[in-house]
Amino acid sequence: MKSSLAALAASAKQQTSMLKKITKAQGVTVAEWQLLIQLQAGHDTQEKLATIMQLDTSTLSRQLASLVKKDCLSKQAVGRDRRQLIYSVTPTGEQAVSAINQAYADYETVVFDKWPQDEQNLLRILLNRLNKSIDRSLES
Repeated sequence: MKSSLAALAASAKQQTSMLKKITKAQGVTVAEWQLLIQLQAGHDTQEKLATIMQLDTSTLSRQLASLVKKDCLSKQAVGRDRRQLIYSVTPTGEQAVSAINQAYADYETVVFDKWPQDEQNLLRILLNRLNKSIDRSLES
């Protein structure tokens, strides 16, 4: 039997693989999907996005340019010098996020299909506790 952390790592690898497959079907990467979600939440400038997503400017610029090229985002120059850009999610981007969210929810339903609700709740509690323990270990 695998140790708890080894089993968790194996599960995370499988989940990541499925998430990549789901996002790829919509023509975006996992990082781009997460970026679209933050844009939908109202973080509409590079500065806000860099802060909330903890990304450096060059990485963020590449992801934003890719999403604009894929017609998932539009950008508008604002300010006196027109150098600041405001990004907004296009209908294509909205559709991609919606489809990915639905496919991911469907995947989660399949994974936990045979799990009673009390066991799902217990797993959430234990994973949150594990997360806090890992955070504490990293602080020391």
